[in-house]
Amino acid sequence: MAEEKIRSGKEEKGKMTVQEAGKKGGMKTAETHGREFYEEIGHKGGQRVKELIEEGKRARESVSRDIAQEK
Repeated sequence: MAEEKIRSGKEEKGKMTVQEAGKKGGMKTAETHGREFYEEIGHKGGQRVKELIEEGKRARESVSRDIAQEK
């Protein structure tokens, strides 16, 4: 039981949970970079997702053609 308390980060003074550390880092990043930073990285992430979806579609079409040729 004592081991569980130590792992949770609540027993030892000065420790924080992963959730607390993430929130603290996110707040600092927002303070430092501002809204434009989040808009830019959001756009970049969306563009990458779009590229990956297109790659997946092309791969699926290629596999479908290969299977059709085998028949």
